[in-house]
Amino acid sequence: MKYKVLIVEDNDDINQLIYNLIKDEYDAVQAFSGTEALRIWNDRDTQPIDIILLDLMLPGKSGEEIISEIRKTSSVPIIVITAKGDTSSLVNVLELGADDYISKPFKTVELMARMKANIRRIGRNISSGSISHDQKIEIGGISIDPYTKSVFAAGEPIDLTQKEFELLYNLMLEPDRVFTKEILFSTVWQDPGYVDENTINVHISRLRNKVKNVSGIDPVRTIWGIGLKFYAE
Repeated sequence: MKYKVLIVEDNDDINQLIYNLIKDEYDAVQAFSGTEALRIWNDRDTQPIDIILLDLMLPGKSGEEIISEIRKTSSVPIIVITAKGDTSSLVNVLELGADDYISKPFKTVELMARMKANIRRIGRNISSGSISHDQKIEIGGISIDPYTKSVFAAGEPIDLTQKEFELLYNLMLEPDRVFTKEILFSTVWQDPGYVDENTINVHISRLRNKVKNVSGIDPVRTIWGIGLKFYAE
């Protein structure tokens, strides 16, 4: 069975380019406005969506609005494909909950690689290939359960995105290990050999803030010049 990809792009040529590129490997459905994209998304009970390729500048609803709406109920992988190349715009979409981004003009080989990297992590363990349903971890007032996808700190629930969840789970699996950003990007984004510092920094910052704001616990310690490790008093 092919994974279903929702392509959201108002430029007919780019939309069709992406469709032609992926149609043999994926079951692709096209949307040419934000409004149409949300209509398709809201019909996902009859037409499930596995991954979304999303432009930002759209008629109807903007890409940012779509991300915010989808993240209320789902952690489906969202890859932003955008001409907005400034750092603030890219940081903003990651903070809203996008998993990845590609700047226009993009290389088709990069798009396919990013799609495969995000597809591989659906329902898979970030370190061994399949999340163990009984490997709940509790350390220093933080508990994480891969079966229910729940996280609690100091007894309070923490709402994390899929990437934030995987980063925390990976760090807690080996709490004494210092992870380089290269290793974290390779395991969580399934993209060995490529590291996007901006992407990983935003996700780590959001993870730390979400846990700390609720519980006062900062779950990540920076080991300067080396990397990151799990930390909880």
